[in-house]
Amino acid sequence: MSLQPASPLSSTAISSIDPSLVPRKRLASGDEIPMVGLGTFGSDHVTHQAVADAVVGAAGAGYRHFDCASVYGNEKQIGNALSQIVGSGIPRKELWINSKVWNDHHMPDAVIASCKQSLEDLQLDYLDLYFVHWPFPNFHPPGCDVSSRSHDAKPYIHASFMKTWEAMEKLVGMGLVRNIGTSNMTIPKLELLLRDASIKPACNEMELHPHFQQPELFDYVTRNGIVPIGYCPLGSPGRPERDRTPDDTVDIEDPVIVRIAKAHGVHPAIICIKWAVKRGQVPIPMSSNPRNYLANLAAAVDDPLTDAEMNEIAAIDRKCRLIKGQVFLWEGASGWEDLWDLDGKIKGI
Repeated sequence: MSLQPASPLSSTAISSIDPSLVPRKRLASGDEIPMVGLGTFGSDHVTHQAVADAVVGAAGAGYRHFDCASVYGNEKQIGNALSQIVGSGIPRKELWINSKVWNDHHMPDAVIASCKQSLEDLQLDYLDLYFVHWPFPNFHPPGCDVSSRSHDAKPYIHASFMKTWEAMEKLVGMGLVRNIGTSNMTIPKLELLLRDASIKPACNEMELHPHFQQPELFDYVTRNGIVPIGYCPLGSPGRPERDRTPDDTVDIEDPVIVRIAKAHGVHPAIICIKWAVKRGQVPIPMSSNPRNYLANLAAAVDDPLTDAEMNEIAAIDRKCRLIKGQVFLWEGASGWEDLWDLDGKIKGI
């Protein structure tokens, strides 16, 4: 796909969206993050090169926000894609690139080293946003099943997490990252971090979709000036088998979503994106299909949901967490629920 200016939205066969039309959210730093990003986790079925090809194609379609992570294993390929994008004439300053430090790099020196490696792999001088991927230093091997456990897995230990966070703050001072954020956090953990941090998280990446709306956490982060970034915005139909359980529900098959989609003349997945953007979160859907990633971006700039439709979707929250995180459990944990502080208390401390 060539990197050409967007066709008008009124076109019946648009091939790209003008990036200036995509809404943005202002962070505490003053930086503005595009409100739809392309996720780059290929799960267990999309090759690293296919993800990189999607990044190039998505930039041609109008995307400027790309959500990466070292653990995805594809940052070298994405780095080649970003170099191609910049070489095509899109300035680096117009791009918004995230990455994340993985769980086995939580020690301060390892945080710095991991960030530098991501920058090298992505062929960048700085990251717009750098996350702590999970608040636990608990490792699992790529492609593992749900029963996999790290022998030295630990519950959340705030003093240890603060050492990780202080290294994140140091990265800002070094000019290697512009903003830092959290991911897979809970209100009790964020309360401690906000109490002790010198630089507060700009964003919190969290699972958000119509069947898992997390209203309490959503309200907490927005009330504290933290922008919510939603992963699994479509209900993650392509998630790994280890993240599937018999009780999981399917957002895009919900009768309310299907009916609203029919009224708008779009696929139900597009309603999930429209809902996310209007609610005020930043969805990061992953697709390697040009038709799908273009439609996901277009959802943010045309034909918004009505307030009545938003209210209807608010009423279908099933509290259905899809990414439960079982592989991060420690010895003595009673179940995946212990990761998420469901009773308002941090387990294990």
